[in-house]
Amino acid sequence: MLARVQTFSIDGLEPRPVVVEVDVRPGLPSFTIVGLGDLAVRESRERVRAALGNQGFELPQRRITVNLAPASLPKGGPGFDLAIAVGLLAASGQAPGVQLDRVAVVGELSLGGVVRAGRGALVVAEGARAAGLEAVVLPRGQAREAALVPGIAVRGVQTLREGVEALASPGRDDRRDEDAVDGSGALGRPPLGPDLADVRGQSLARRGLEVAAAGGHSLLLVGPPGTGKTMLARRLPGLLPPMRTSEALEVTRIHSVCGLHDGAGLVAERPFRAPHHGTSAPGLVGGGSVARPGEITLAHRGVLFLDELPEFRRDALEALRQPLEDARVVLVRQGRTRSFPSRTLLVAAANPCPCGHLGTARCRCSPVDLDRYRRKLSGPLLDRIDLHVACPRPSGDEISGAPAPSTAEVRERVLAARAFRADRRRACGPRGLEADLSEAARGRLDRAYDGGTLSARGRARVLRLSRTIADLALSGEVTAEHLDEALFLRQHVSREDEAVAA
Repeated sequence: MLARVQTFSIDGLEPRPVVVEVDVRPGLPSFTIVGLGDLAVRESRERVRAALGNQGFELPQRRITVNLAPASLPKGGPGFDLAIAVGLLAASGQAPGVQLDRVAVVGELSLGGVVRAGRGALVVAEGARAAGLEAVVLPRGQAREAALVPGIAVRGVQTLREGVEALASPGRDDRRDEDAVDGSGALGRPPLGPDLADVRGQSLARRGLEVAAAGGHSLLLVGPPGTGKTMLARRLPGLLPPMRTSEALEVTRIHSVCGLHDGAGLVAERPFRAPHHGTSAPGLVGGGSVARPGEITLAHRGVLFLDELPEFRRDALEALRQPLEDARVVLVRQGRTRSFPSRTLLVAAANPCPCGHLGTARCRCSPVDLDRYRRKLSGPLLDRIDLHVACPRPSGDEISGAPAPSTAEVRERVLAARAFRADRRRACGPRGLEADLSEAARGRLDRAYDGGTLSARGRARVLRLSRTIADLALSGEVTAEHLDEALFLRQHVSREDEAVAA
């Protein structure tokens, strides 16, 4: 007898429909799984065998063949266990009442028959809805996550026997009314997190942080150890506006596929990822034998913080160039192309020299050491970072003085600047940034470019920076003052390093 069960395989971030075909016929007892599955899929035989016995079912002493179609699609992970077990019970006549035509089944089985949570419940539910199915049966701990997808019934089960019973009762739905979302609204404001007022001094770096949050600009902080670079970076997510529901769905989908979601509702806080400097290129941008998202995708719609930037492997940093430019990662593995989103705000921190004390009596770095250290960062990578800001050692008065503006105060200015930009675009329609320049600002920009200070990319980024600074000032015109500040924030580090070295 033949039974077919609909399930899904996760390919990158996308759900791929898979039909589990189970054939039970007379012959020597055997249990074969075909269909280009990995080791975890092949080991499903033993898990299903034990789960059936411990749940009161019998493994047919016949020839059992399981095919995961399409056979050309590589499949991995233990998420096919429940579908294989249900198909085996249906094909052997032990589950006569199950309805498999319009239902997707996914879940890993323990040896005792408990359905364990896996990854990608949200993606599976989206795939089931796109395929026109009516319901999805999955682990009970992931029912709320799957219920975020409207238009499909969700049935959470805890054991194999409960799964069979759920498939025999098509009217059941574990969805709660407040779980489904339509993706069009905006989420409430998440907690602000660490307060910016905790950072003493660093007025220039604070300004750089505010500009970065207002315009989504990448930022490099350079300064001695212990001056607050990491503190500043960790306070950046609190300055960003709340995520829209559609953005939260994107983030939740990524975290679900990577096994980082707790199975509850939407991820409301913007991600903050801070990988160690030993992270490889595939760890940063994604990859591996089976393409998986990297840190830049896990930071999508949030902040990617690279501390000790020159200590990262050069090939890993160079791999960031294309994702930073295009806001997506394109990988080709096993003849298949996968695209991962990477619209993230990059913040990096670095010491001015290997010991971190350049320009002081404590520094013992030779010119050769300094040159080798700086050459770890390529010009094309640095050219893609909009803001280069120095974080000098704060004075005693700055440390003991009154606190600077809090995260809440700065975020209000950031939100006002973003609202002003949106209103201006609605009023003026699509137009180039050049049209907003005053005559004086245009002249200064041309002189900076003609003098060789800026590349063509750098010129475009200075234009964006100056437009953001004008938005923070609620000015429709980009004045010479706005442009001067943009040039200063982009080139300040290199000028200060030259002065210190001299």
